[in-house]
Amino acid sequence: MSHKKKCYPLTSNVEKYLVKYNRKVNLPLSYADLLRYRDSFPLGNTLWATIVYDQEDLVEINRGLCQIYSLLKTEGDTDVIEHLRVERVDYCLFGNSNPFRVRIINNFNDNYDYFYVKKTDVSRIFGLELEDILSPNTISYFVNDNTLIEEHISGIPGDDFLKTEIKHPKTNKTRLAKEFIKFNERCFYTLLGDMRSYNFVIEITHDFDDVQYRIRSIDFDQQCYEGKKNLYLPQFYKENNSFVQIALGTLNERTINQYQIEERSRLVRRIKYSRYMLKDLFDTMRKEELSPLEKIQLLKKELSIHHSDDSFLKCQNMAELVRKQLFKLL
Repeated sequence: MSHKKKCYPLTSNVEKYLVKYNRKVNLPLSYADLLRYRDSFPLGNTLWATIVYDQEDLVEINRGLCQIYSLLKTEGDTDVIEHLRVERVDYCLFGNSNPFRVRIINNFNDNYDYFYVKKTDVSRIFGLELEDILSPNTISYFVNDNTLIEEHISGIPGDDFLKTEIKHPKTNKTRLAKEFIKFNERCFYTLLGDMRSYNFVIEITHDFDDVQYRIRSIDFDQQCYEGKKNLYLPQFYKENNSFVQIALGTLNERTINQYQIEERSRLVRRIKYSRYMLKDLFDTMRKEELSPLEKIQLLKKELSIHHSDDSFLKCQNMAELVRKQLFKLL
């Protein structure tokens, strides 16, 4: 798999789509502004570093980040920022987006929340849009030029879940397996790649008699980018082997097929419900370079073989391939 993907900058074509669907917002700070830090120090045994700003920059950055948080959560109601402050800003050099993670704290009760400031990448924008339109999850984000603001998706990272939760006696492996099957199906049909265990989180909801699980992607950089079909199937990543073994150990073939059909049926309902928005999205995507030509050529051949459908060979770009994948369900 490509470890360092090209970043595709924002274009006027994509900007028109963002304006139409209220994803374009004027921001008081940019990604470049946050790069003006003076020092940093490692944040525990992680890939993140907490950064330090000069005092003269700190006031401006604190005010700007609180305003961005109000835009993300309250449509810009400035009354809420009077009792908020930035407790910490972390920076990650790992991956493609090099995000800043902002920890906002409420002065009244010390409750805190996070959001992310990232470099704008058209691949990520389209991934976020497909997630919001077609998955069971809603996601809040907005863009301004080279800056993308994204809400924090809460949950236990998949790799941490395997270390800390999988052996817990109350972990319902059958329900976890069901969710992994559905997540696998959803990633494949939307062509979302690189869903290794550290790129998704697991939400745990306590029901009246047991627990429910939901797997959510937290990384959309590899949307419609890779050329190999299997890179869009989380089951084929070695980091996810434990989830695969749980599914094979708790579900039989007919049950796995049932859950796959359930997820495809849910996608069909979302496609029908959101058909006009999807049309606008695919019309926008068609005009963008989302992947090198050789990857497009490889993927359309592999999907053609997988579906036994030669019409995939007529697709000219990644937008047509993901649209073909989804409308194949209809």
